[in-house]
Amino acid sequence: MIQDIAPYTFYNTYRDIRPTKDSTVFFFSGQEVLADISEDRLRFPTYGQLTSEPATCIYLFSIDDQSFFLALDRPDPGLAGYKLENTQMFRTIGPRHLAYAGLTAHQLYKWYRNNVYCGRCGGNLVHSKEERMLHCPECGNMLYPKISPVVIIGVTDGDRLLLIKHANGTRNYALVAGFAEVGESIEQTVAREVMEETGLKVKNPRFYKSQPWALSESLLFGFYVELDGPQEPQVDMKEVVEATFFRREDIPVEPKNFALTNEMIIHFKNGGALPK
Repeated sequence: MIQDIAPYTFYNTYRDIRPTKDSTVFFFSGQEVLADISEDRLRFPTYGQLTSEPATCIYLFSIDDQSFFLALDRPDPGLAGYKLENTQMFRTIGPRHLAYAGLTAHQLYKWYRNNVYCGRCGGNLVHSKEERMLHCPECGNMLYPKISPVVIIGVTDGDRLLLIKHANGTRNYALVAGFAEVGESIEQTVAREVMEETGLKVKNPRFYKSQPWALSESLLFGFYVELDGPQEPQVDMKEVVEATFFRREDIPVEPKNFALTNEMIIHFKNGGALPK
């Protein structure tokens, strides 16, 4: 999956440090990032390459000994070879550790961009020097990066796996998924989402694996569950337009190394051991 960047190691503890000339600097503009992909290989500018010093440059994280920073100014116009590229490229381009860095940086960029003023009193938010937190000097309000819990659910029935197609998404097959609601456990979210999207009752939820998912500022929790007795899926054609059980050998999904959903589908298709 995208976060599997070995032999590199990701360090996300916040540090109150300044960039060096070799530090990587991210410039984002909405869904675009300043990058060089001219040789089909991802490259971001370093602090030493900048033609002007950013007014605000925030430390984000490190990968091994390489530090990464976020510039909140407009992208530096004087960097030869770099241009604004759509962040969707992170799904396919390498090297993987830089694609993962770009995705994670974009999540933090959106958080900083959307939290300039205090939602309680309207005062200006200030960066903490101790941790990744914004605080309001006027009323003491504190804000941390938003991380929403999401479940990814592989509904099994013997050697069959339930795949769905969403009405507003791509036409690719996927697993049942959804955000946790206030007041429910992750296990309760699993049962509710399956019922809401397919009308099926399930049992025996078993945790498989988790994944940070910067695209929706989420943390994904993968579960396999069993169909609770003979049932046929029902869809409302508003959120889900198809829900079909496929036998292992007939699952129409090709392996990809980006997302938890695909890994869970391929794991079942290949007869991998399910958690107990």
